Amino acid sequence: MIIRYPPASAFRSNGLSTVCLSCLLSTAKPAGRSVTRSFSQKSNVKAALAAAGTTTRLRAGYFSGNALLEKARLSTKRGAITASIPESELSPIAAENEASKPTSTAAPPPPTSTQDLPHRRRQAARRAAKEADLVLPPNSSSNLATSAANAPSNSIRRLIPVLLSLSKPRLSVLVVLTACASYSLYPVPELLLPSATDTPSLSPLTLLFLTTGTTLCAASANAFNMLYEPKWDALMSRTRNRPLVRGLISTRGAAIFAILAGIGGTTALYFGVNPTVSFLGALNIALYAGVYTPLKRVSVMNTWIGAIVGGIPPLMGWAAAAGQSATHGDWRELLLGEQNIGGWLLAGLLVAWQFPHFMSLSWSIREEYKNAGYKMLCWVNPARNARVGLRYSLLFFPICIGLCYFNVTEWSFAVASAPVNIYLLREAVRFWKLEGHKGSARGLFWASVWHLPMVMILAMVEKKGMWQRVWRAVVGEPDLEDEDEEDYLDEDEEEAVLSAREGKVSPDARRAAIALPGR
Repeated sequence: MIIRYPPASAFRSNGLSTVCLSCLLSTAKPAGRSVTRSFSQKSNVKAALAAAGTTTRLRAGYFSGNALLEKARLSTKRGAITASIPESELSPIAAENEASKPTSTAAPPPPTSTQDLPHRRRQAARRAAKEADLVLPPNSSSNLATSAANAPSNSIRRLIPVLLSLSKPRLSVLVVLTACASYSLYPVPELLLPSATDTPSLSPLTLLFLTTGTTLCAASANAFNMLYEPKWDALMSRTRNRPLVRGLISTRGAAIFAILAGIGGTTALYFGVNPTVSFLGALNIALYAGVYTPLKRVSVMNTWIGAIVGGIPPLMGWAAAAGQSATHGDWRELLLGEQNIGGWLLAGLLVAWQFPHFMSLSWSIREEYKNAGYKMLCWVNPARNARVGLRYSLLFFPICIGLCYFNVTEWSFAVASAPVNIYLLREAVRFWKLEGHKGSARGLFWASVWHLPMVMILAMVEKKGMWQRVWRAVVGEPDLEDEDEEDYLDEDEEEAVLSAREGKVSPDARRAAIALPGR
């Protein structure tokens, strides 16, 4: 302990009242007293304290370095000199210093780490969100079932949401949009005007029958799917809120709805479009409800059957557009031949798209599929599940180039679709490397959600010959077909004139031909 004696002076508080001015001036500069500053032993400390017993009491913070010295001694485990002095032997000054120390027993706060900084916390939160498992968006069927449960029983307010929930509205809308996109991409001579055949292409009436019939067929297939597996739907969080599981509609009522929707859809397609499209709609119902649904509990090949089901709607739209210019109208003319390769390419696009989409979606709920007894690659063979998603992601490049090669779209579509395909492929490679972990399943799922509409929109924007026709319509340049038709009419007029000169045409017929409009 360092002992510092105060200088002997008359300025002490107990001597100012008894010293006169002359004595005060004579003692203004007292002789200095040597002070030895060293760490003393216990006996020296006692002697120093005993000698200073009658001196002025010092303030509590006089020994300012004692707290630091004590911490240093305790940290090195050498023992503090003052700690060896019993409390009974401490002087009042030392006791007061001990009392003035903080009484809090809480541990000192740890030094601030760089991880505690605000921007570090934000970065960590973003990384955690990126690497988190996929959280599926709310199920529309479950939401509709919840709203129906809040409605009065046996009311139209309950019946409509229940029927919509049986139809799986999001899936049905996707099916209809893919059929309409394929219908609009069919390369017909008349881009905007309807043809003179019985089923005109791009006719609002034909499009109405196509969308109505496809919607009813999709609703029927989805309702049959729910009818087959209500007890297994109750085991999964995504499906336990469906109307049949909650008892919002009877099994008989759901079966009647599925049958009527299937009959209505195929009938609308048969009479409003053509028999080939009607057959494809019925085939889609049979494959989805009769093959895919029961196969889910038997083999992992159910995913491939489901992909074929998703590829049929583009063929339906293509066959609906091809029917307007067909000579016979049978299925061979509408689906086979080089002129119909574009329809098969669009069907292949939908088949390939479903694998990266479903493989990433199923991985996030693999445990639920396993507990429910569904045979899915996501839990049967996770490595193969990732390989399949990557393998089919590679097919988008040749499919898009094929659409350009067979004159469905312009060659610029191959360039415009490349960034979208590259982005999906990048996420598929990451999904394959990590096998769904560290947010790779989440990234591939949302990449697939954006991929399909982007590719379809780009294909319709880059449709073969569309911008040339739009340019001629805006600028006013005549169409080549119109020029050929005018040349053909001029040749007919010349033949009519020559025939009239030779006497083959009567004057009355000649005058009537000249009076016709457009001559």
